[in-house]
Amino acid sequence: MISEKIKKAKAEHPTIRIGKNGITEGLINEIKRQLKDHEVVKIRIGIKDQDRREIAKKVAELTNAKLVEVRGYTFILMKNE
Repeated sequence: MISEKIKKAKAEHPTIRIGKNGITEGLINEIKRQLKDHEVVKIRIGIKDQDRREIAKKVAELTNAKLVEVRGYTFILMKNE
């Protein structure tokens, strides 16, 4: 079931974008809400001058989620069981 949701997330557009304001409390709360509702979230990073993997790891840590994949400026998080 989870693997199907990951496949679906890979095929869809990101539902969240990290912009010039970076990682804010509102952003973290929205990611947590989407993880609760959908279990898998695809996120696009709009910040070009920072390390993408570090941003993805930090967001995963702050949301208590599992980092599934980082590809280019997009990453996928999965709800921890």
